[in-house]
Formats: sequence, structure tokens, C-alpha cells
Amino acid sequence: MILSDATLHTLIQSGELGLSPYEPGNIQPASIDCRLGRHFLKAKDTHTLLTLDQEVEYDTIESDFMTIPPHSFLLATTVEYVKLPPYLTAFVEGRSSIGRMGLFIQNAGWVDAGFEGKITLELYNANDVPLQVNAGRRICQLVFCKMDQAAQTPYKGKYQGQTQAVGSRIFLDAN
Repeated sequence: MILSDATLHTLIQSGELGLSPYEPGNIQPASIDCRLGRHFLKAKDTHTLLTLDQEVEYDTIESDFMTIPPHSFLLATTVEYVKLPPYLTAFVEGRSSIGRMGLFIQNAGWVDAGFEGKITLELYNANDVPLQVNAGRRICQLVFCKMDQAAQTPYKGKYQGQTQAVGSRIFLDAN
């Protein structure tokens, strides 16, 4: 079941769903709009091949805006810090108005029950021209779903508690 605006307001106000900062105007009929933060990661140009078994090195960029070159990928973060209870999960979805400009947001847009942190966004400019994005701009939305029961093992993974964009940690997986 997807949660409504009324339910989202109630859960945030009761503290069951953590959202900081809480901007009531960012609550949509069935989602919460999140804003683009100031922290970006770009894979270093020194890589000749990326593999799942080795750590990727990133250049870190702190800025009020970012120009994304054509057909380029980078990681960003949200302003909002979320804390999901063990009975809620969320999908990260790009805003339609931004997608219509050729900016794809997130490739793996799932937030597990029990996750806590800022959301790392995967941004891809599908255009043949550069695209500029500005920190503070509403860029994506979280759609929350109530699970049939609370997770027996809420998320406690390698991205728990992140406060900025975090690069891939797939190399830490056993296989």
C-alpha cells in the first residue's frame, strides 16, 4: 500500500518516520519531494576499467551547482536525512519535469525498511549537451509503501547512516 500525504504527515509528526529537515510543502499526494544536496562524486578519470571486485576511486565535489556533461554519470546526495521504521520501505523516483529534460535519476532506487541516512542519487545526463543542476532544487521523490509486517531483519548494511553521497561498496560483498 502506497502511503498518502495525510499518512506521511502523521508519521513524520509522530516521529515514526524520520525526515530532517521537514518541509511540509514538499509532501505531495503520494510522495515526499527531496532536494539536491551539495555533495557529488565522480569516478576518477584514472580508471581504465571498473570491476565489481575493486573499490572505485571518486573525485569529491562540494558545490552549489553541478554541470553534468553529455552522456555522463555522477553520484549526488539529498538534503534530506530519512529514517525508515522496520515496516516501511520506499522507492526513489525522479521527478517527471526533470526527466523530461533528459536527466535520469537513480538506477537502483530502493530504500530498505530500517534504512537511515541521506539518499545517494545516481544522475545520468542523457542529453547531447551539458545540463546544470542546482543544490536545494527538488530533484526526486520518495514513494513510501507499508509492508505486510515489520521486517524481521531491518536494514543495517554498508550504506547505513550515510550523510553524503557514497560510492559503490560492491567490492565488500562476499560474491
